[in-house]
Amino acid sequence: MLAGGALPPMYKGQSITVITPCLNEEQGVEKVLRGMPEFVDEVIVVDNASTDRTSDVANSLGAKVIREEQRGYGRAYKRGFAAATSDIVITLDGDHSYPVDALSYLIEAFLHLDVDFLNASRFPVRNRRAMSFKNKIGNLGLSIAMSLLFFRWVRDSQSGMWIFRRSILQKMKLEADGMAFSEEIKIEALRNPGIRFGEISIQYSSRVGETKLNIWRDGIQNLAFLAKKRFFR
Repeated sequence: MLAGGALPPMYKGQSITVITPCLNEEQGVEKVLRGMPEFVDEVIVVDNASTDRTSDVANSLGAKVIREEQRGYGRAYKRGFAAATSDIVITLDGDHSYPVDALSYLIEAFLHLDVDFLNASRFPVRNRRAMSFKNKIGNLGLSIAMSLLFFRWVRDSQSGMWIFRRSILQKMKLEADGMAFSEEIKIEALRNPGIRFGEISIQYSSRVGETKLNIWRDGIQNLAFLAKKRFFR
């Protein structure tokens, strides 16, 4: 992260913003920020109305903290996107389940593949404790549904780690405020012929702290959103 008055470190001529949405993630976000590579120009933590010390911890470790009082995964990301200033945006959750230490590897893959949007797939899940069998089945079902509806195979439609050129946001119509935002941003990338889409596997780990995901509620809502996005928009 940048020191006061320092020139941006950049990565091969590209400035980098990392956005992390957080809801009561004071333990996880500390691990994420302490592992952040020095080449990252800007770290934005979107505190989605946390009731713990998430904002204090993020502030103390040099992140730019934005408070979003209306809860919602998509709501938090849209707020973070509006504040981002770099060429490339990278997203990851504040629970330390995504590999912050693999950012350079992912950026290299992004540049090598010459894409505009790179989805970081959690599959195959190598750490058996990282995802329950029920979650694996749910994620597989949603990924198959999205792939069939939008005619492009996507291994992990629910991944929360993406790398993309900030400029493509103006080509997207992002409306979802909840968990469906994760699949919506991929759909918008796939649908637009001017956006090159890619996918690569990552190492996924067990989260730090309590999960906020409601498997049945969020799964049904995401499935309904896929149908709505396909047939009514």
